Amino acid sequence: MFQGSFVALITPFDKNGKVDEAAFARFVEWQIREGTHGLVPTGTTGESPTLSHAEHKRVVEIAIEVAHRRVPVIAGTGSNSTEEAIDLTRHAKKAGADAALIVTPYYNKPTQEGLYLHFKAIADAVDLPIIIYNIPSRCVIDMSVETMARLAKHPNIVGVKDATANLTRPQHVRRACGPDFCQLSGEDHTALTFLAAGGHGCISVTANVAPRLCKELHEAWQQGRVKDAVAIQDRLLPLHDAMFAETSPAPVKYAASLLGLALETCRLPLAPLSEATRNKVRAAMTEVGLLN
Repeated sequence: MFQGSFVALITPFDKNGKVDEAAFARFVEWQIREGTHGLVPTGTTGESPTLSHAEHKRVVEIAIEVAHRRVPVIAGTGSNSTEEAIDLTRHAKKAGADAALIVTPYYNKPTQEGLYLHFKAIADAVDLPIIIYNIPSRCVIDMSVETMARLAKHPNIVGVKDATANLTRPQHVRRACGPDFCQLSGEDHTALTFLAAGGHGCISVTANVAPRLCKELHEAWQQGRVKDAVAIQDRLLPLHDAMFAETSPAPVKYAASLLGLALETCRLPLAPLSEATRNKVRAAMTEVGLLN
C-alpha cells in the first residue's frame, strides 16, 4: 500500500513558539517538489506530545490541504489514551488522510492483550487504514510479532512503522502477517537493510533536509540498482549520525534552519542544541552536499 521515502515532518514554530502555519505549508510544498513519496505529520518528529489537540488537528489539515492528493498523507494520531487516539483518528479521516500512524501507548505499559485491545478499539471505531508505530526506545513497550499478527487480521490494520532496529523483525513479521502487510522502517541508519529484509519503505527524519537523496535511495532499490542504493546510503551516513547526535527533532530542526526552511525552535522539554552538536550537524550537511 505504501512504499518508498516518507518524511516524518517537523512542525515549525515561530519566534514566539507558536505553530508557524505558513512555514509548514511552504515546507510541505518543498518536500513534494523534491520528490518525497509521502508525508507523515504530527509524529514524534513533529513534536506531537507538545501540541495541543487543536494545533495537532490543524497541522494534519495543512499537510492534507497542501498535498492535495499528490502524495499520500499518513497522519500521526496516537495517544496513550485510547479515547484520545480514536478522536484524533476520526479527525484525520474527516480531514482526508490516507492512513493513520498510531504509536503504542507510552507510559501506561499495557500488556500484549492491552495493546491488542487498544488498537482493535481504534480500528473498530474508525474506517481508516492504520499503521502501528512500534518504538520501544520511547514507549518502553515492544509489541510482539504474535500480537501484531493478531491485529493484522483486522481489515483496517495494514502495516507497521518498525523502530526497533531489530533487523530480524521484518522477516518474522512478514512470515506472521503476510507479504502484503506494509512494513516501514523507523530507523534511517538501517533503512536499506530493512528493505533487504522484506520492508517496503522508511518514515525518515533525515528526509526533512535531504528528501531528494532519500527518495533516490528507495527508487534505486525498487529498480534493482542495489549498488546505487548502497552508495546513497553511504553518502547519507554522516547526516543520519548528526540527526541523532541529540534527542530528535532538535538536530533536524537546526539542519532545516540552515537551509532556511524553518526556525530551529523546539518546545520544552527539548533543549537548544549544544555547540558541539551544531558543529556536527553543519559539518554533516556540508559533507553530504546540502550546504556550500
